Amino acid sequence: MATILWACWDGGGNLTPSLGIARVLTDRGHHVRFFGRPEMVGRVEAAGLSATALQHARTDLERYAFHPLATVFGYTSSPAVGDELVALVAERKPDVVVVDAMFSAALHVAPRFARPTAVMLHTFFNRLVEMWRGNFVMQSESRKRAGFPGLPPLDTLWGERERLHVNTLEAFDGAPATAWKNVVHGAPVLTAERRAVPTELPWDANDETPIALLSFSTVPEQRSPATLQCALDALGPLPIHVVATTGGIVDPKELKAPANARLVPFADHELVMERASLVVGHGGHGTTMRALRRGLPMVGIPAKGADQIPITQLIDQWGAGRALPGDAGALQIRAAAEELLSNPDFRSEAQRRSLAFAGKDGAQLAASSVESLLPRGA
Repeated sequence: MATILWACWDGGGNLTPSLGIARVLTDRGHHVRFFGRPEMVGRVEAAGLSATALQHARTDLERYAFHPLATVFGYTSSPAVGDELVALVAERKPDVVVVDAMFSAALHVAPRFARPTAVMLHTFFNRLVEMWRGNFVMQSESRKRAGFPGLPPLDTLWGERERLHVNTLEAFDGAPATAWKNVVHGAPVLTAERRAVPTELPWDANDETPIALLSFSTVPEQRSPATLQCALDALGPLPIHVVATTGGIVDPKELKAPANARLVPFADHELVMERASLVVGHGGHGTTMRALRRGLPMVGIPAKGADQIPITQLIDQWGAGRALPGDAGALQIRAAAEELLSNPDFRSEAQRRSLAFAGKDGAQLAASSVESLLPRGA
């Protein structure tokens, strides 16, 4: 049995797949412990896994007050957090360290771990590498503005670690964008958290009315009741049923649901998609890949996630959906939904793309990738 320390960023599209991978590693006899923000701990423990809150998770937040996402980058790029992780690795002596690809403070100090390190990326790499370079330049400049040293380039932070594991299909990720030797592609990790409870739909199983799943982010920094309300207003007049999940960051009481919609904080997307004809979402990698695996077309309305705009544009380019701007109005959303429901070509293209998922279990592949870094006998 090996000991694995997981340095975590608990963004909506980051923690959920990480938990799926950790469950597989645990089932294989390893001990995995997550370290991250205090708000992460309950979610990890609800999955039956171990978690510890970092004491310095909020130490540097005030120094990032200038940043519109201060609560994110004041944690993920905090030198105090990086130093704490170094001390924890020295104390606990794990066999391998897994670091979320967005966690620049942990990536920066990874050479000091003196342990094999796997960087875990839960979205596209080749298609977005230049965007990722720009994102880490932004983080570096933010650190300097906060009074700290900057960061090395992406080629160091990701390219010089023992493994960069990309949890997406290589067939979807385009041609290799770097000469790095550490890049391994797996598949999307589409497991669900336990808070994603089965939702009993109020419509009869024989009801042939199309169902739309409306789902945006679960990250507090991307909370937008106005966007949810706009999408509900858009879908309300259509002859469809709507299941809208508010992600635990918007209270359903803040919204006015049309007669054809049911609002819930969380739902098991897999079960809803079994009956759905359409997904309206923010273009997160997980929800988008889950929709494609089910052969469902998608209306993408990106929020603040770095990869959401290019992902929605890619779905549009493939002809498996429509990409809208983040400030799309109700008329735009309604027109896109009507187009996808009336034109079978969108569903056909999504179903064609779904064939690429056959026989690929992202959690199993990622767990094996981590195991390949373990010392012999661990």
